[in-house]
Amino acid sequence: MYCTRKVADDLIWVGADDRRLAMFEGVYSVPRGVSYNSYLLLDEKTVVFDTVDHAVEKTFLENVEHGLNGRTLDYLVVQHMEPDHSATIRTLLMLYPEAEVVCSKKTEGMLRQFFGDAVKMNIKVVGEGDTLKTGKHEFTFLAAPMVHWPEVIVTYDLTTKTLFSADAFGTFGALNGALFADEVDFFRDYLDEARRYYTNIVGKYGVQVQALLKKAATVEIKTICPLHGFVWRENIGAYLEKYQKWSLYEPEVNGVMIAYASVYGNTENAANILACRLRDKGIKTTMFDVSVAETSEVVAASFQYSHLVFAAPTYNGGIFIKMDEVLRDIEAHSLKNRTVAFMENGTWAVTCGKQMKEIFAGLKGMNIIEDTVTIKSALADGQEAQIEKLAEAIAETM
Repeated sequence: MYCTRKVADDLIWVGADDRRLAMFEGVYSVPRGVSYNSYLLLDEKTVVFDTVDHAVEKTFLENVEHGLNGRTLDYLVVQHMEPDHSATIRTLLMLYPEAEVVCSKKTEGMLRQFFGDAVKMNIKVVGEGDTLKTGKHEFTFLAAPMVHWPEVIVTYDLTTKTLFSADAFGTFGALNGALFADEVDFFRDYLDEARRYYTNIVGKYGVQVQALLKKAATVEIKTICPLHGFVWRENIGAYLEKYQKWSLYEPEVNGVMIAYASVYGNTENAANILACRLRDKGIKTTMFDVSVAETSEVVAASFQYSHLVFAAPTYNGGIFIKMDEVLRDIEAHSLKNRTVAFMENGTWAVTCGKQMKEIFAGLKGMNIIEDTVTIKSALADGQEAQIEKLAEAIAETM
């Protein structure tokens, strides 16, 4: 049974929610689910903008069939070939073999890689600035390479000022019957998931996101239709401002994120004392136990906060496993322009402080506070003064 909603009189959301998915891309926990968005235009020519994941294929196909109401499908615009948006292409084209696939040149190659010649495809390759007229509507295409795959295009409706933005401006979380961001309290209830989505999925590609934002700034945008999360028709500027900050690696909060690992509680104790001393100074502080917290949450908080502290024990001569994973992930996402401090622990060879610093050495714009707090098994008498000194050093850079 179909489940659709109207974006506009002739534009229908034909996607679906997936609340049973445990790990998005096999990496990121999605306890609130995720939506796979697809859109059907009913003009003189009909158009589907992207398909969905296999998990919701049945609902999607029923939605498209209901929306078409006996009409044929003229075009399938493929903006992004990641399988959560392209897995149902084969089935859709088997049902509507006359449809012409509109995509970038790189997408054409990926279509062959994913599907071979199992389905005959009528392909129309488009590039930057090319247009497609469907009747009342005229669309133009903008290249958005590495947002977050190299083949990505976004589609702009010159008639209604609607941007079909592929994976840009998406968020984790099922829609739960809502379609528009203004139907929920987005900045209260969903901003953290939007940040976690951006930083982990797209965060490495700030330069490329900036290029897309500059293109978007040259046109009027009344509606944004992303492939995950809510459609935007109000307060678009506030969300674009977040993307500006995230893609420029500018912190949202002038405060300290402390991420710690602790095997028997001694490193945690030191991290807690530091948090207290920072709070005494009126500095906003948040904390994560990396053995419990999702790595994606720590990465998102690293983008959010101006100052970062990492506290860990030495483990097998290196960095404690879960902390090493977090730091490598932050490095992989090319975070920059933060002030960073470290606390290390160990019962014999205490080496992880130096190793943690080395991971950050290749990141741009990092202000490393050189005085590392070193703990040998447990805090000794008098070491609280070292933690106070670190808190003062952090405060001086705020």
